[in-house]
Amino acid sequence: MRRLVCLVAVAACSSKSGGSGPSLSNDHPRIYIAANKDRLSTALQAGTPAATRFKKMVDSQLNGGDVYGFENWNAALLGQLTGDASYCTAAVKAVDTEVTTAQSEIAGGDAPDVSSDDYLDVGDDIGDLALVYDWCYDTLTSDQRTAWLAYANQAVTNVWNPDSATWGGSAASWDGWAIDDPDDNYYYSFLRATMLLGLAAHGEYDGIDQWVTEFHDTKLVGELVPNFDMDLQGGGSREGTGYGVSLRDLFELYDLWAASTTEDIATMTPHTRASMLDFIHQVVPTLDRVAPTGDQSRDSTASFFDYHRMFLEELVHLFPTDPLAAPALALLQNCSVPAMTQEFMYVYDFLLDSDTAPSSLDGLGTTYYAPGTGQFYSRSGWDTHATWINTNMGPYTESHAHQDQGALIIYKDGYLAYDPVIDSHSGLPQDVDEHGTIRVVKGGKPVAQDVGNSSTLLALHAGTGYVHVAADLTVLEGSAATKLQREIVYLQPDTVVIYDRVTTPAANQQVWSLAFPATPSISGATTTVTASGHTLNVQRLGPAAATSSIYDFTMNSDFSNGFRLDETMAGGDNRWLHVATIDGSATNITSPDGNTVTLTLADGTAVTLAFNADDVGATLMLGSQSITLGAGIDTLPE
Repeated sequence: MRRLVCLVAVAACSSKSGGSGPSLSNDHPRIYIAANKDRLSTALQAGTPAATRFKKMVDSQLNGGDVYGFENWNAALLGQLTGDASYCTAAVKAVDTEVTTAQSEIAGGDAPDVSSDDYLDVGDDIGDLALVYDWCYDTLTSDQRTAWLAYANQAVTNVWNPDSATWGGSAASWDGWAIDDPDDNYYYSFLRATMLLGLAAHGEYDGIDQWVTEFHDTKLVGELVPNFDMDLQGGGSREGTGYGVSLRDLFELYDLWAASTTEDIATMTPHTRASMLDFIHQVVPTLDRVAPTGDQSRDSTASFFDYHRMFLEELVHLFPTDPLAAPALALLQNCSVPAMTQEFMYVYDFLLDSDTAPSSLDGLGTTYYAPGTGQFYSRSGWDTHATWINTNMGPYTESHAHQDQGALIIYKDGYLAYDPVIDSHSGLPQDVDEHGTIRVVKGGKPVAQDVGNSSTLLALHAGTGYVHVAADLTVLEGSAATKLQREIVYLQPDTVVIYDRVTTPAANQQVWSLAFPATPSISGATTTVTASGHTLNVQRLGPAAATSSIYDFTMNSDFSNGFRLDETMAGGDNRWLHVATIDGSATNITSPDGNTVTLTLADGTAVTLAFNADDVGATLMLGSQSITLGAGIDTLPE
């Protein structure tokens, strides 16, 4: 029988979610196993594909294999589920070697490897130690337990106390990067080490009891939840999609905590559930890529990977009966990664295997905006050949984010207009002229969008056949512009109208840009590019005096491909009006005044769209519909 204790220090045994607070077990195993052993053991005995593949991988590692990224807790888990002591013997031996190596480094006057790169891997390293300690507790000697906990406790102490950090009694201060920034991926690593060490060893080593309170009260309840509630409405990450996928590690902690303490912390913030819907929209219609937002250092192409699979699997596991769970599973079933591809990730298909039946993405709303990240997505439907557009209109606050506010991406069976990060070697091109947005040039140099500021969403409306979104980007330009507003009307399925109000000093040039994955051609005021079997035409209706040119991104050694349309105009008070069409989706495109466009859609629908010259808003005649597109933000259907 498990002996449980409720720690009064932890939020007075209560939680924001309204349930009882955490109950901590005094008996090993304390973490995860009690709530999941029957389910996982049954899967192993039944030989489910995920269970069989996971066990085969662990057995291969223990028999002399060299699985990249193998974590010892995988073996410890099988020890708990099968009762085979050899798994814990191997796991304990491996962790003990790591601790001994760290002790030698410390004795030699060096900081151990766990502290490298500002403790980035402390979550993996100390988390692994803590899980093996808990799940293989009876296999450890008393000396091993003491040595492991002394080392782990010092690592976690150093994380949260950077100025007074020590190793072996010697000062080892560090800069404390991200210890108070829940928007940063490092933070989730710090939380993992703290939570798992506290759960595994509370009451068993002097100083470790504080870590449960530090995780739950100080960091989760006191810092992360209020930050997410205020800054990350709508889910996702301000670091973009590359580093933002690290939220999967945070969602895993929610799962581990609930299984270990009976307290549901996933629902403390609506960010968790919202991230499921945000992610579904983030995936392009072909289900093989995510929006390439921000730094993409692991894979510059933002291709769907095991990390994305785990991200969504964790959310479905946390919300198995939510209406979004079945559509999310349909996405996972039909995406380019229907099962984990990397051996070190096999464990998550096993742990997160769902009994919920996949349904279909059909029926979900086709437009989404996440206020906390500023990401806007809209598509013509949920079929794989649908058109999908994306732009960024919101906060620019994190170091892994890019100067891409207002940048437009258009996708149909592949990218037609894109973010050139995809074709960069580094995955890190952040500058404003490395994205398809409007920019100001001062003294011959592009003015950087100002990190720490946010563009302001002014309008968001969706109706039958159209979507309207607008934002004010002026604050990002400092003194280089007194007005910079971008307004987009998406006429579904394949026509996009872009209207920009730009006011700058006369000496500052204005450059309207769009980036392409294939070589475009220019004919007068129309630019054409063919990619992925489709043709995109971008027609400028104003200003007439702008001049067009093409920049080849390969002139920069970081890029292997990519082209940028630059339309340049002298400073002043200008209005830019463009119509982008796919495969001739609109004809008879004209403008009487540079603020109004008339056109005929492919189905014969006549359209007149007249923008207000000075303030956000427009009047749309869509066939027989007369629609006023004013300022204001609608609540979009899920």
